[in-house]
Amino acid sequence: MAIDFLVHEAADGVGVAVVEGLSAGQEITGWVMKEDETITIKLISDIPIGHKVALQDYAEGDTVIKYNTDIGKVVASIKKGEHLHVHNVKTKRW
Repeated sequence: MAIDFLVHEAADGVGVAVVEGLSAGQEITGWVMKEDETITIKLISDIPIGHKVALQDYAEGDTVIKYNTDIGKVVASIKKGEHLHVHNVKTKRW
């Protein structure tokens, strides 16, 4: 089975695309490294390689967890399977 995205551990809310050409409508497979499990999600937007895909729905103001660490605050709602990037998540540092 080919892996399309990686997730560090099951508590993370995002995965990182590791292949080119992930397109809206596509069902993709991810590997959750810590638990050594695979998961699948259906994309609702294109995800460029190296970018994050939401593994759950997020509301404005929610915290995004990656590597079991807070990586920022949601500034525009995000649906499961949607591209998660600087247009909808901002750092809490400033």
